[in-house]
Amino acid sequence: MDQSADTIERGSGVAVWRQIADRIRQLASSGELDGTGRLPPEMALAERFGVNRHTVRSAVAQLVQEGVLRTEQGRGTFVERRPRLSYPIARRTRFSEGLAGQAEQRRVILLSHAIEPAGTAAAEALGIEQGAPLVRLDSRSEADGRPVSRATSWFDAARFPDVVDHFVATGSITAALKAMGVDDYVRKTTTITARLADGDDLSVLRLSPGAVVLITEAVNADLDGRPIQYSRTSFAADRVELRIDNSAP
Repeated sequence: MDQSADTIERGSGVAVWRQIADRIRQLASSGELDGTGRLPPEMALAERFGVNRHTVRSAVAQLVQEGVLRTEQGRGTFVERRPRLSYPIARRTRFSEGLAGQAEQRRVILLSHAIEPAGTAAAEALGIEQGAPLVRLDSRSEADGRPVSRATSWFDAARFPDVVDHFVATGSITAALKAMGVDDYVRKTTTITARLADGDDLSVLRLSPGAVVLITEAVNADLDGRPIQYSRTSFAADRVELRIDNSAP
């Protein structure tokens, strides 16, 4: 890694330990470490970045929590070399089915929900009038206990007034929709972009500043072509790759 990248900007508004975490993230992904993936000792990192060991320790602790690093008693700190999960974007896109065979435990957790008026984007996506009531459902998806994405989904409140109750009971949007008469649905559109993680991404996905998230904006429709769900999802880019799968029925 370019030594100029090791310079810490004091007074920049970004905490020093967070800047260190970002630099260590770059170090972990640069291939600069030896074949074992072992991080240099705290003292060496402190000297490299011109900070004290406590600051390095705080940065490492954050990256361990995030899953970028792991500590082994008596051996040191290592890069966690978990392969990225491959999440298919297909005609029928389902979280649990998409990660089958890659993670033993897959779950979606409800974070919050509300009734709110449809904004321009949601109204257009769902084919309803702007200002019409929507059910908003905020959730986090996990694979083997590790957060991989956070999503906000909107549903027409007139058609799906009980979607939250059914989701709480089943832990699945697919099962919740089925309980309300939608036996099957397909992906109508998906737009994919990327950006730096914002504050909500950092908190919900347990990321550190500088992390990149992949954003999908999607519309699902029932088999009659009627839109039923509009969603925006943030995927942790160092944990998940998005795969466009045109072979799925």
